[in-house]
Amino acid sequence: MDRQSTFRSGAAPYEFLAFVNQQPAAQTVQSLTRAPIRLLEHPRIWEKLEEFESREVQRIFVSQYEMPYEIRESTTYVLRLWHTREER
Repeated sequence: MDRQSTFRSGAAPYEFLAFVNQQPAAQTVQSLTRAPIRLLEHPRIWEKLEEFESREVQRIFVSQYEMPYEIRESTTYVLRLWHTREER
């Protein structure tokens, strides 16, 4: 399986990045796992996505990844995670 299909298949970012270098892969995964904790502490300080008018959707950038999330009452949902170079 090539790197691109590994990433798109939903495999962990570590598995995708470790093909190149394991140390930065581990650091990136650590940053990604800390991000939701920061969201819980301060969910409304990051950029609001205006294209979701009726919903409270915002995004945070973690390393080279974008993590959009939605706030509904007292619950925060991570909607997706993608690399900023990924075609979407």
